[in-house]
Amino acid sequence: MTPPPFAFTFDGRLVRAEPGQSVAAALIAAGHRSWRHTRAEGRPRGVFCGIGVCFDCLVTINGTPNHRACLVEVRSGDVVSTQEGAGRDDLAC
Repeated sequence: MTPPPFAFTFDGRLVRAEPGQSVAAALIAAGHRSWRHTRAEGRPRGVFCGIGVCFDCLVTINGTPNHRACLVEVRSGDVVSTQEGAGRDDLAC
């Protein structure tokens, strides 16, 4: 028997996910195409390579930035949020 769908939050909204889905897959299934903005120009980013090489899909999960959404399996109750830049504002000039 397949485990039932569950929910997590993305930018304060509930999103439905299937067991085994990556954060990126769940966000795309829910209609979200971007969830990060570049630091320099504020351009939207989402999944580009889908295999964890490009770092375009970075999100903040449970308060910790720089998770590659295409590689992280989403869990029930996760709090995912849009990430601004590279998640290292403390290093910005």
